[in-house]
Amino acid sequence: MKQNFTVRHGALDGVEAFLSVARHRNFRKAAAELRVTPSAVSQAIRTLEARIGAALFMRTTRSVGLTEAGERFLLRAGPAFEELVAAGEAARELGQRPAGKLRLSVPPSVVPILLEPLLASFCRDYPDIELEIAASGELVDLTAGGFDAGIRLGEFIAPDMVAVRLAPPFPMIVVGSPDYLSRRPPPETIEDLRSHACLRMRRSNGSVAPWSFVDGNKTIEAIVSGPLIAHDYPALVGAAIQGIGLAQVPSPVAGPALADDRLREVLGAFAVTSPGVFLYYPARHQVLPKLRAFIDHITRPGADASGRSAAPASRRR
Repeated sequence: MKQNFTVRHGALDGVEAFLSVARHRNFRKAAAELRVTPSAVSQAIRTLEARIGAALFMRTTRSVGLTEAGERFLLRAGPAFEELVAAGEAARELGQRPAGKLRLSVPPSVVPILLEPLLASFCRDYPDIELEIAASGELVDLTAGGFDAGIRLGEFIAPDMVAVRLAPPFPMIVVGSPDYLSRRPPPETIEDLRSHACLRMRRSNGSVAPWSFVDGNKTIEAIVSGPLIAHDYPALVGAAIQGIGLAQVPSPVAGPALADDRLREVLGAFAVTSPGVFLYYPARHQVLPKLRAFIDHITRPGADASGRSAAPASRRR
């Protein structure tokens, strides 16, 4: 049987009026301070006294004083109410200017490519924001994890999220070290991978990801095998550099190793394109100034040399 639950109302009703009257010892002055009528203040006090079950003020035609119950109530209610007001001001401040803790869930591979070049300038430009980066390959629940936003490859972002592009589409390339490719003939077709040691990625759901390719207009998922399974792309790149096998990784992650010939690309004609990297957050989530400041900072023109688009998309399509 479904139960009905109601929210308790009135716990603070009349407290502000009580504190104002106690401060001024006068109902009219309290009414003027609160910008209400004296009768409204009197009614609020009577309602509060009825709820508490004790008279709080002694009233005469000439003066207003506190009863013993009123003194006790003032002793506890005054500091508590001031703390509530201060809490409201602190929360309001976060809604008006970039301040507070900004928590981001980010894959480890994204940190050196997209974030490291901008961390110093962001912290310098926004000293009132405390930036926390949780580097993890897990696809976390942002709300349950207490995160303001996340950064992920576009194909892993749920359609009900607001997504802001941080990096353009890029190919998922197969790479191997010169040493490895000197020991085995470089693959020329997808079928050739059957005779190669292929380093694989375990997804956050526990499954081992197949390698994806395109052949003309056809998408192909190849089930490969090899001596190593990793949980992030930097680990795969490191293993490939050591000559353990071939790895399929985002081209920006392998970029530095390709540039200095620690890795070489193979099967380039079959490379599939990833949608790119996006910052995302729940569609119903209010964008606080701290998150807006980070989005503006990381997408501004000339933020770095990664070639990112500076125009945020309101939704990923």
